[in-house]
Amino acid sequence: MEFSLKPDFAEVKKRYDAFWERAIVDRPPVSGVRFLAPDRKPLPQKEYASQRERWLDVAFRAEQLAIDAFNYVYPADTLPVVWPNLGPEIFSAWCGCAYEFSASTAWTRPCIENWETDAAEAVFDPENPLFKAMVEFTEELLARGQGHFIVGLTDFHPGADHLAALRDPQRLAMDLIDHPTAVKEKLLTATQEYFQVYDIFYNMLRGAKMPITSWLPLIHTGKYYIVSCDFSCMISPQMFEEFIMPVLVEECRFLERSIYHLDGPGALKHLDMILSIPELDAVQWVPGAGNEGYARWVEVYQRIQRAGKGMQLDVHVSELPLVFETLRPEGVWFHPIRGITDPQTLETVLNRVAQWK
Repeated sequence: MEFSLKPDFAEVKKRYDAFWERAIVDRPPVSGVRFLAPDRKPLPQKEYASQRERWLDVAFRAEQLAIDAFNYVYPADTLPVVWPNLGPEIFSAWCGCAYEFSASTAWTRPCIENWETDAAEAVFDPENPLFKAMVEFTEELLARGQGHFIVGLTDFHPGADHLAALRDPQRLAMDLIDHPTAVKEKLLTATQEYFQVYDIFYNMLRGAKMPITSWLPLIHTGKYYIVSCDFSCMISPQMFEEFIMPVLVEECRFLERSIYHLDGPGALKHLDMILSIPELDAVQWVPGAGNEGYARWVEVYQRIQRAGKGMQLDVHVSELPLVFETLRPEGVWFHPIRGITDPQTLETVLNRVAQWK
């Protein structure tokens, strides 16, 4: 695997491989830092009659993304990753939900009104136009990225978050009490559909000799993905254990490498159960707006490390001394270290990270 936008890819990949093993080659990987290229080009523009038309012009969007990839340089362990984005609930749209587009995101309308009559209809349809658009989007990016940048998987959002889109989050929370059997059955069948979809795009990427990555740009040459359940903030640990944990375990066993997206203080009550999954490799803790600051969450990161899991750290340069004091370097991925604005500062930071023992 060679990429013109990342000529040191082979060396960088060794750091990511070591991260997955909670080991160190020379230092933990440091990514999320880009600098503008000196010969950057303006992006082509088009006018559209609707947001839907703009989002689904995937050939033009792939052209824009490819040009934009060349407008940056990728120092340290930052990777030139481009992934086909059609919104965070696109998998649910492939399974029957109506799908709406705005300027910056997309969302579904629930399609399960009645579990007995609608659940069996809310299934993956490979003939869905939005699925075909994602296949075309991925193919367009692969054609442009070959030998230059890395093409990633889209944001699938499977599991209970998928069911929340099919049903509506509040109604799904009540269904755990009123229709527990229907929910469990749908979680099991929807998970198998997700695996089917994942394999389709995984095979496309590996067939083009791409490493596997996505919106959270770790890499692995085998099956890697982000495991999550934002819906978990709405339910108790008891219900999380009964309904969600079996699906999470199955996802982690399906994947070769995985990182859990733990989103918001309301999800922290489930952390110990999540950490108990043997096949899970790492955790991304996202405290949310207004809750930032490494010092506030030292104990959370230490719990993750004590459980033998890796982690993503999003910290400021000024927070590094406390990180070095409270954690071990093995299994840490810095993404990003904020406050790095020039190559000289980056070099200083990388040297300091390399000294962390």
